[in-house]
Amino acid sequence: MKTLPYIRKDIERVAPDLVKKASRFQAAILADVGGRRGTLGGQIKPLHPSMKVAGPAFTVEVRPGDNLMFHAALAMAQPGDVIVVEGKGDLSAALCGTIMVTQAQASGLAGFVVDAATRDSEEIVAGSFPVFSAGTNPNGPTKALGGRVNWPVTLAGTTVNPGDLIVGDADGVVVVPRENVEEILVLAQKKVDAEATRIAAIKSGDLGASWLQQTLVQAGVIKEGEVL
Repeated sequence: MKTLPYIRKDIERVAPDLVKKASRFQAAILADVGGRRGTLGGQIKPLHPSMKVAGPAFTVEVRPGDNLMFHAALAMAQPGDVIVVEGKGDLSAALCGTIMVTQAQASGLAGFVVDAATRDSEEIVAGSFPVFSAGTNPNGPTKALGGRVNWPVTLAGTTVNPGDLIVGDADGVVVVPRENVEEILVLAQKKVDAEATRIAAIKSGDLGASWLQQTLVQAGVIKEGEVL
């Protein structure tokens, strides 16, 4: 029986030019055009609302409260990568803090997304490296338990595959499957253009929503021909 590796060193990443294009869009736009799916649960938030991140996922699975494999990923990840940690939502111990953030920034990484606690938040917020997490805790982790690197992980109800596109901002984090990124970006631009047109119309005095009346009829809330 063949033994599968715990650590996968080679992954196919979303292309850098697509990451750059994607970074111009809000996470909400990408989520909408992706079928209102792919967003991590709302408990995963930036340590500060100004933080933004975009890049290919470098995935890590750890045991709750232990960051051994997080350190392994930090030693392996390439510039531009976003380390995405499946920490099982555990908030009993922080999986990273200032030291790991400093190492990641010096290595050219794009950010951390951690489904667990982090710490040293005041120092991290004072810097420029984006960290998204499920919470904070001053308690430190153990460094002893095995896990996996660059396998599919699940964070807050959403699956993330190695190399998928990660985009995060004040609203949270969205995951775009690597093979769908080009299509999603085309749709995202169309939505941005459509929303700009609608906002301009509202500011010009057109306060009605053209879709609302018929949708209310279809939902059985009002009758055909009835108006609000």
